[in-house]
Amino acid sequence: MHTTRRELLLGAAGSLLVLGAPGIVRAQQAFRAYPFTLGIAAGDAAADGFVLWTRLAPEPLEPHGGMPMVPIAVQWEVAADPAFKTIAAKGEALARPELGHSVHVEVAGLQPDRPYWYRFTCGRERSMRGRVKTLPAAGASVAKARFLVAGCQHYEQGLYTAYAHAAREEADFLFHYGDYIYEGRGNPVAFDYGGNPRKFIRAHVGEEPFSLDDYRRRYAQYKTDADLQAAHAATGWYATFDDHEIQNNWVADRDQNGTPPEAFLLRRAAAFQAWYEHMPVRSSSIPHGDGIQAYRRARVGDLLDLHLLDTRQYRTDQPCDDGFKAKCAGWGAADAQVLGTTQEAWLARNLAEGKARWNAIAQQVMMMPLDRRMGDEPAPIRNMDSWGGYDLPRERLFSKFAGHGNVVVLTGDEHQNYAGELRTRAGQGDAVAVEFVSTSISSGGDGADVRAGSDKILGRNPYLKYMNDRRGYLLCDVTRDQWQAQFRTVDTVSEPGAPVKTARTAIVQHGRVQLDFA
Repeated sequence: MHTTRRELLLGAAGSLLVLGAPGIVRAQQAFRAYPFTLGIAAGDAAADGFVLWTRLAPEPLEPHGGMPMVPIAVQWEVAADPAFKTIAAKGEALARPELGHSVHVEVAGLQPDRPYWYRFTCGRERSMRGRVKTLPAAGASVAKARFLVAGCQHYEQGLYTAYAHAAREEADFLFHYGDYIYEGRGNPVAFDYGGNPRKFIRAHVGEEPFSLDDYRRRYAQYKTDADLQAAHAATGWYATFDDHEIQNNWVADRDQNGTPPEAFLLRRAAAFQAWYEHMPVRSSSIPHGDGIQAYRRARVGDLLDLHLLDTRQYRTDQPCDDGFKAKCAGWGAADAQVLGTTQEAWLARNLAEGKARWNAIAQQVMMMPLDRRMGDEPAPIRNMDSWGGYDLPRERLFSKFAGHGNVVVLTGDEHQNYAGELRTRAGQGDAVAVEFVSTSISSGGDGADVRAGSDKILGRNPYLKYMNDRRGYLLCDVTRDQWQAQFRTVDTVSEPGAPVKTARTAIVQHGRVQLDFA
């Protein structure tokens, strides 16, 4: 039998052995090329288990990842030790063509608050080894937690050096706030936000994605990066999405190009499926129709309540035609929504009923309504794609934060580091929480320790306490009485091998809505 590069070589003759149900193929010997090119991942940890993920793609940028259009049996193992001497759980899953030959295994029945190691096998091929930690039991007394915050990883604009360092931080988990991929077509000419030329690093393959196959190829290109694979293998992730997983600044059923909603929703459905296929998330996040269930909750014993939000799918259109704009009537629209009524009520119940020592609001776009004026403009300027363009939803949310003394908001999107206090009445009222905005992994290029104009932004917004324009991630060490956030940065993403440093360390004491710095 002639075997194409999209078929499995099983045995010397290359014949396919079908076992069990018709159409299910078991690899007995080897693929033509290594099938685990996209790495492995774990995520959405609970007290008794987690999700294990991989995707078979021996030729990741080819149609279907170089796979035949049949289900393939994949074996998985979870061990209590890195040498896999004590197997805690094992089984077999199907990599189905309907889901791009991705695998999502929901492992349960494990011990709480301990590390496990996992791997996959298909035929004679074996994946790398990953590590993931279960959460403490619900209500268990927990003294400390360490976790990472990261996202915004434009493939063309920089190397993933920060992920290589993040993989060595020995974190309990990582919260990814979104922009895992960027949707732009490949560009062989590199320039910065101001249009100035900069060093070419690498380019996207293909045009802007619209179909499911387009998005699958874009994720595949990103996931071949070794540093990103290392960060996934080092710890479990809680993944969310922002805008670039679909299209810049999209909200609800509209993009920013005037596409008819019925057409955009087709693109959104394809992008949601591709996101699910490539993230270590539970089956509850399988897209249904054109929507997806993305907001959810994780509880780290009695120490930390993690509320993972979706700030795109239920949002009303950005006011003032989007962008950085001076005040317009849309800022105060009575019907404005960011979370939507159902999600907003869900979060309010969580906060009212929760008994954890800390509440972490893990979301995508900045809550501080910063005045972005850089010159002598007569009226305040805000980012319409942030909570700054939605006065009533923001104030409603802040009213739910008030009185807790333990709310920390974790944000991305801005491609800079920020630390500030969240105050009612557009920054003029009482402090109800603090916000840490983590910079990008690569988006924006090398950056600088201080971006031009930072002094003006800090001067106009007294509740903003810190800014930094390097690439990196946030490292949080949380105890019962203190939340410490280290802004971990690298000086360059245009050259490999940059060391990591702590640019600044911010501290919040439990019960005091105030930022201090070490």
